[in-house]
Amino acid sequence: MIHPWHDVTPGANIPQEFSAIIEIPFGSSVKYELDKQSGLIKLDRVLFSAVFYPANYGFIPQTLAEDDDPLDVLVFCQETVVPLTLISARTIGLMTMLDMGKKDHKIIAIATEDPEFNSYREAAEMPPHRLTMLRRFFQDYKQLEGKAVEVNEIQPAKAAFPIIEDALSRYSRQRRKGFHNK
Repeated sequence: MIHPWHDVTPGANIPQEFSAIIEIPFGSSVKYELDKQSGLIKLDRVLFSAVFYPANYGFIPQTLAEDDDPLDVLVFCQETVVPLTLISARTIGLMTMLDMGKKDHKIIAIATEDPEFNSYREAAEMPPHRLTMLRRFFQDYKQLEGKAVEVNEIQPAKAAFPIIEDALSRYSRQRRKGFHNK
């Protein structure tokens, strides 16, 4: 059995382009996430607020973010993509949240095989309302759970590159030690 986090390559052109694995489809109000042990997708929760994910949401394989999860990625695509779909993506920005006081980076990307989005190289080139919706979703989605979230301004692609490289290095170090406790 192939494990999506450990056995799928992030790609040869990372951090500019990479393979992303989708957990949550664009338009969903259900938060799915990777079960790190089995590699299956599990239901985390149904969102408390009347909101939906503004992009396909997933992770970059063989990365480990500061929160001990794979590095999050939001992939803009004109279509809803089912969970566990492998999608070719290009980095166009970075959004950093403070979730319960902890940094939570979200790589913003586009689907390179989607003609509606594949010409974008920077988040700032996208329609401003799309980016406003993206930030607003993350500002609001935990509000009815009583959790405080701050969302920083969206940064350019070059701000995401060291975050991706750091997550790749953190994953490699942890993999050498073993993921027994993760």
